Amino acid sequence: MTWDSIELNDGNLIPSIGFGTWKLGKGVKPTEQVEQALSIGFSHIDTAQAYRNEQEAGNAIRESGLAREDVFITTKYSGTNGRNIENSIRDSLGNLGVNYVDLYLIHHPRIAVPSISVVWEQFEGLKGAGVVKSIGVSNFGVGDLKTLFKSAKIKPAVNQILLHPYVYEKQKPILEYAKEHGIVIEAYSALSPLTTLPGGPLDKPLKEISDRKNVSPEQILLAWTKAKGAIVLTTSSKKKRLERYLDAGDIKLSEEEIKTIDDAGARGATHIQLKEIGKRLAWVGLLGALAVGFSFVSGVDIF
Repeated sequence: MTWDSIELNDGNLIPSIGFGTWKLGKGVKPTEQVEQALSIGFSHIDTAQAYRNEQEAGNAIRESGLAREDVFITTKYSGTNGRNIENSIRDSLGNLGVNYVDLYLIHHPRIAVPSISVVWEQFEGLKGAGVVKSIGVSNFGVGDLKTLFKSAKIKPAVNQILLHPYVYEKQKPILEYAKEHGIVIEAYSALSPLTTLPGGPLDKPLKEISDRKNVSPEQILLAWTKAKGAIVLTTSSKKKRLERYLDAGDIKLSEEEIKTIDDAGARGATHIQLKEIGKRLAWVGLLGALAVGFSFVSGVDIF
C-alpha cells in the first residue's frame, strides 16, 4: 500500500491517494462511504461546496475517531448560490466541523469573478489567516495559470484536473507547466476508461498487463496515474474495490508498459473525448446552475 505523501511547494504534505465525494449525494450514504474509506486506510478526503455533502463528510471524519491532524481535508470554492469567498469558507468550515482545511481550491477558473487575480488574492488571505493550510486550483489550463502568476504572491500548491490515458495528450501541456512551476497535479476520473468509457483501445492492453501482473485493470490505471506523478482521487461504495485501489500503490509499471498505455490512449482520444463530453454536459449545467450568476462553456470539465 505504497501511496507516499507528497511535499507541496509550501512545505505541507499531502497523501497521494484520496477518496472523493463527488456524486455521493447527501444523507446517510456519503457519511457511511467516507467512514468506510477512512476505516480501511484512506486519509485524504476530497469534497466541494458544489457537492453539497461537506457536512456528511465532516460527520464521517468525526465518527471515525481519527485525530484532526490524521485526516487531510480538501474542499473547493464553487460559487454555490452566489456565496462569496469569505462566506463560503465559513460555511465549509462549519459544515465540516473543523477550524481549518488542509487544501482549498478554486473549483473552476470561470468561478473566479471578477478575475482570477482578485480571487487568488483572497485565497492568499485565507492562507495567511490560517483557516486553510494550502491553496490551489482546479480545472485550470496553462493560460489560466499564467494569468494567476501575473499577480500571485503565493504559487498554487495543486491543480486538480481530469486525467486518464484518453485525455493525456490533451492535458500534457498542463502537466508540463505544473512540473516547471512546482505545482502538484491531482487526477480525478482516472478510472473513466473502464467505468464510463469501456470498449476503447485501452481495454486490450490493460487486460494484458493486469493479467501479467495478476492484478485488476483498474489497479493498472491507478498505477499509470501514479507513474505520471499525479495524486489519485477516486471513489467506490465497495470495500474490496477500495482495498484494491490502496494496493495499487505497490504496482510498478515498466517504461514499455506505460508507453503501451499512452499509445492506446492516444489512439482512442478523439472518439472517446467526444463521448465523454456528451456524458458530462449535464454536470456542466448542474454546476452552472449551482453557481448563480456564472455561466460555463459547454464541455468544460469542472469536477
